[in-house]
Amino acid sequence: MKFLVSVIIPVFNTERFVEKAITSALDQPEVVEVIVVNDGSEDSSLHIIEKLQEENDRIKIFHHPNGLNKGRSASRNLGIKKASSNYIAFLDSDDFYLKNRFKNDQKVFAKDHSIDGVYNAIGAHFYRESKEFERSILKLTTITEKVKPEALFEVLLHYKKGHFSIDGLTVKKSVFDKVGFFNELLPVDEDTHMFIKMALKTKLATGVIHEPLAMRGVHDTNVFNNGKLYDKLKVYEKLIFWSCKHKVSLKKIDALLKKYWMLNYQEGKGLKQSIMSWFSIFFSNNRILFSLLSIKYFPIVARRKSIFPFFYKNKR
Repeated sequence: MKFLVSVIIPVFNTERFVEKAITSALDQPEVVEVIVVNDGSEDSSLHIIEKLQEENDRIKIFHHPNGLNKGRSASRNLGIKKASSNYIAFLDSDDFYLKNRFKNDQKVFAKDHSIDGVYNAIGAHFYRESKEFERSILKLTTITEKVKPEALFEVLLHYKKGHFSIDGLTVKKSVFDKVGFFNELLPVDEDTHMFIKMALKTKLATGVIHEPLAMRGVHDTNVFNNGKLYDKLKVYEKLIFWSCKHKVSLKKIDALLKKYWMLNYQEGKGLKQSIMSWFSIFFSNNRILFSLLSIKYFPIVARRKSIFPFFYKNKR
């Protein structure tokens, strides 16, 4: 399979950054098209993109029906559907690639044809004043050591050896036939949800992890500044539902359930709320309802069995 890459860039009101993002993708010799999905931008982003398209026909622009703003997941999904290449990469419109972004990816795919994707490290570029601890934390977003594909699920689930960013991921387009598209009900953390699905059903390999191949743009309007949008419980609940539907092993579903219930207790959910969550999850999934997992994670039983001793110890 020839290594040709479609880069998908969702754009919403990033007039300050979008030209740099698109140009950095066009600068990569492996990139045959840059698919820009204008997600209902209200600033001059679309005008900038159209001007760039006049100069380079590798840029393809798409919109949601009626020019709606539908969010990052829907925009990436539209881009995937429109992509013509066998390999897909993503780039947020306030981020940018560095030189030789795909050079090592091509080697990894060529060496092992069973590999479905490669993940790499990214760094951070500050467009605002920054503090030392921020620069230290964001200096390198990466998996810190080489991980076997079959071990990646546990690594991502428990943040054992770091994590990677969507800007550093390259996958075969066929991956989405195996795991489906981005969940459009998640306004944020949709990438985490997707990465874990990929780790469960595909073969992702470690790429360049000790230096950045892309840069995250850090500025005052980053979406990750809005903590109210994040709902980890929702992310893992949807992963449990997806795993039951896609015949993931009960052992791995068990690990997802344990993660979900740990988050449940970390967020201070009471017994009544926990029981309601249990009913919602188990009665919607016959596969786990009629398994020992339904007993193991019933909140009253879990308390007695001390499945989560740290949390229960502090709630007595």
